Amino acid sequence: MGLALAKARAVAYRFFDEIVIGADTVVAYEEDGWHQLAKPENEADARRMLRTLSNREHVVITGIAVIAPEIQEATSDTTRVRFRQMSDAEIAKYVATGEPMDKAGGYAIQGGAKSFVERVEGSISNVVGLPLEVLGPILVRLR
Repeated sequence: MGLALAKARAVAYRFFDEIVIGADTVVAYEEDGWHQLAKPENEADARRMLRTLSNREHVVITGIAVIAPEIQEATSDTTRVRFRQMSDAEIAKYVATGEPMDKAGGYAIQGGAKSFVERVEGSISNVVGLPLEVLGPILVRLR
């Protein structure tokens, strides 16, 4: 939530009469403690991330912040995602598309990675990066 709030604040001072939304998504998995996967640094890093997520459950956490004249609110949403076993060839083919390079965890569930997904528990829009189920009620309160 902290980074989402920082992003919103960085813009809000210029638009003090407007509604400003900030969001930040992280992917994390548990193995001897929690490990966070940010955006891949390069293709090798993207392949490493996807191999790590292969045949494993992970969480996608999106922090969301809304700043408006009436409120400043920050919250988060968590979704559990399980990937099926993926071959190195599948991973390499997906990484070669370039799609993973600007995505937390190295994948886009709304894109080519949807075929890797075995199960989702929670909000798909959260995994995409903007949890509409969380944002909607906040915006409704601003009416």
